[in-house]
Amino acid sequence: MNAIPRDVAEQLCAQIRQGNRGKWYTFNGMWCWGCAKFSGGNPAKLCFSSQPDYRGCAQVNARYDQQTTAAR
Repeated sequence: MNAIPRDVAEQLCAQIRQGNRGKWYTFNGMWCWGCAKFSGGNPAKLCFSSQPDYRGCAQVNARYDQQTTAAR
């Protein structure tokens, strides 16, 4: 797996959070809510930032891999 550029990871995270907004009853919605809540709005504390290659969030990883595979 390739590293995800930080700006791309931030964009994907924002898209995923928007899509999960109000879906606290789903696993992914709860995950996003908790990540955003406990990061305090600091991008450096969001799940994707927990790994040096910005692959700390499975949702961001999946979206990135899906987009890069589709672009090939």
